[in-house]
Amino acid sequence: MSEPTKILLDESELPRRWYNVLADLPSPPPPVLHPGTLQPVGPDDLAPLFPMDLILQEVATERYVDIPADVLDVYKLWRPSPLYRAHRLEKALGTPAKIFYKYEGVSPAGSHKPNTAVPQAYYNAAAGIRRLTTETGAGQWGTALAFACSQYGLDCEVWQVRASYDQKPYRKIMIELFGGVIHPSPSDLTAAGRAVLAAHPDSPGSLGIAISEAVEVAAQHPDTNYALGSVLNHVLLHQTVIGEEAIAQFAKVGLTPDVIVGCTGGGSNFGGLAFPFLREKLAGRMDVTIRAVEPASCPSLTKGVYAYDFGDTAGMTPLMKMHTLGHDFIPDPIHAGGLRYHGMSPLISHVYELGLIEAVSKTQRECFEAGVRFARTEGIVPAPEPTHALAACVEEALRCKETGEEKVILTALCGHGHLDLAAYGAYLAGDLVDHELSETEVATSVAALPKVPA
Repeated sequence: MSEPTKILLDESELPRRWYNVLADLPSPPPPVLHPGTLQPVGPDDLAPLFPMDLILQEVATERYVDIPADVLDVYKLWRPSPLYRAHRLEKALGTPAKIFYKYEGVSPAGSHKPNTAVPQAYYNAAAGIRRLTTETGAGQWGTALAFACSQYGLDCEVWQVRASYDQKPYRKIMIELFGGVIHPSPSDLTAAGRAVLAAHPDSPGSLGIAISEAVEVAAQHPDTNYALGSVLNHVLLHQTVIGEEAIAQFAKVGLTPDVIVGCTGGGSNFGGLAFPFLREKLAGRMDVTIRAVEPASCPSLTKGVYAYDFGDTAGMTPLMKMHTLGHDFIPDPIHAGGLRYHGMSPLISHVYELGLIEAVSKTQRECFEAGVRFARTEGIVPAPEPTHALAACVEEALRCKETGEEKVILTALCGHGHLDLAAYGAYLAGDLVDHELSETEVATSVAALPKVPA
């Protein structure tokens, strides 16, 4: 194997700007609406939850946004992250394809989430905020925000989806280690949580419920803001350091990807990898297929409807046009907790509607099979979330084996699975069960979508 396994960038090559895909899209996405007036929201509507710097990034249309020097200093703890060539996986599959993975598990939190947690904490601290509240699914986002808050002297309070809280006890310890406070959601600490528990005392929770709880607490305290780990434009903006680095790394070996595959829940990891490459595609400098992969039990892109919906269960957030399964949707408690969200990022939903990306769904056992194969060849135990992308990556590589095509495949290994070993144990014991959301279940879950005039 004369070709390199690791393609590295020096700290001096760390991107100095985030990329805003809105500047290059053929049409803008539909506006975010105020739930009371159904008019487009303005900065004042978002000010109770977010600092002005993040609000301006949320609505920015310029192509690039400079990364603050203080954020770059923290980024250097793990960035630039390595791009790996999966030689051993290729050999095991017998494929002529070249498989690469951008590894984000080298961050302090073990995932891509600090790429946005750090700037969000930075901008809030600069605005005089003293505490951030948030939700988390698998716990990667809660861990990342707790770490980021520790860098800027902020308190951090996290509501974790009950199913994942019970499945992943060491996430609670890691969040507390970084100085955060964590509660299972739904909880009795908020009106939103108490309402759910009154109706469903054994509720496994959902990201929508956890968001309602975190937003409720933030809105009640002037020194407290809310931070979101995915979905919103500014979150995807911050994550584009992944794709920008990957483009520079491919340039070092004289290659460009033919296929990009990424897992999607809310969309931050996928957008962070794919959007800089989409820029190159739209400019005619690259011909690449971009494929989103989501759980078959929570398939917002492949089975959801494209409609205005709330980002949370209680209906406290603005209305966003996105691919959604309905804000009341309670997903099956699969182990890929970070992908169990009822709605897809409005920006990714819009890009999908424009036909610029593809989407497929995968069942849980197929994903864990790919994760085990990856661990036994490449030596990294992936988090359950990126196993969805790995399953589609393996599928594409085996397709190349049949056709003889030497495609270059890129995927984002967005985090390690060291705190998800119970899930792998269940898979190895044969205890995992697949669940595919039926059309009937989708129809039921979207029946309560808010009515918005055309």
